[in-house]
Amino acid sequence: MLLLNAIQFLKSYRGSQGTFNSYRREIERLLHWCALISKTTLKKLKRNDIEDFIRFCQKPPKEWIGKTKPPRFIVKEGKRIPNPKWRPFIVTVSKAQYRQGETPKIKDFELTHGSVKELFAILSSFFNYLLQEEYVFMNPVALIRQKSKFIRKSQEQPKIRRLSELQWQTVIDTAKKLAEKNPDLHERTLFVMSILYSMYLRISELTASDRWIPRMNDFARDPDNNWWFTTVGKGNKKRQIAVSETMLKALKKWRKHLNLSPLPSPADNSPLLPKTKGTGPIKSSNYIRKIVQYCFDQAIEELNKNNLSEEAETLVEATVHWLRHTGISDDVKIRPREHVRDDAGHSSSAITDKYINIEKRERHRSARKKQISEDD
Repeated sequence: MLLLNAIQFLKSYRGSQGTFNSYRREIERLLHWCALISKTTLKKLKRNDIEDFIRFCQKPPKEWIGKTKPPRFIVKEGKRIPNPKWRPFIVTVSKAQYRQGETPKIKDFELTHGSVKELFAILSSFFNYLLQEEYVFMNPVALIRQKSKFIRKSQEQPKIRRLSELQWQTVIDTAKKLAEKNPDLHERTLFVMSILYSMYLRISELTASDRWIPRMNDFARDPDNNWWFTTVGKGNKKRQIAVSETMLKALKKWRKHLNLSPLPSPADNSPLLPKTKGTGPIKSSNYIRKIVQYCFDQAIEELNKNNLSEEAETLVEATVHWLRHTGISDDVKIRPREHVRDDAGHSSSAITDKYINIEKRERHRSARKKQISEDD
């Protein structure tokens, strides 16, 4: 009955692969902990048990930690069996450390502050579901009043991980140069970088999945001759994004490379990002990550060549999602925040406000000339 409830709960998140993976990971850890460590059932878990589980996740036994992400199951002699190499926890190193030749060490495993917050949210959601299904009769996570001993509170807005103006300009210039030198390979790179930045797309909104296939006719013109792009984003929510003139120009360039008409017609349901080999759309998010990372790497070389080592060092840590943050951060400087909010698919203006640095700049400016003594 418990496994059936857990499966049904996880199925409700199949619309978003990233969310599904996160929820499955935490539910798996909890069920393994119940069976192997606490020797109890979910029905018997109290507040103290959940606190013990959180502490366990913060410092799990070495045998629970892996260095790679092998599949959970393997096929042996025609049967699907658990993979003995799979582990509930994975230790990683940063991109900068990896580039320096460092490898993950199990003793260095650490559950980040953000991961702890996510763990609380997922567990609470799971127990609320079990409560509705009358499998349990209380939510032990909700009874933990002093979450501050696990979760730090901050007065400041969380730092937005984004590219500086110089970094972004170097990245997009690099993409343009790559496309000029090898259009067969890198016109795709230029289009990917342009659309991720200009329209704040998440990687899941650019790749095909069971719930969503980005097509050319998702770009459409309204009666006022304005172009919009329709996508399905986080939470399986559909939204329209206003298409700028420069993004429309980038689309035309991409379509010309594909030997298509300058702009798509309503009947053009060809893939927005077709495979390089074979037919159909690109489904692999890792493929998109490799495209972006190659462009980042080339931009890092360019920055180092121009003696901009500090800019190069911070660009090493950049991920695909930084392009979304960069596009939003740049646009809130010049566009109404409500417009940026709707294009980005934010559920509230409060989320968009995190990208506004104006108040912080003013705060620093007013503090800059504060004196400690009259002699200063």
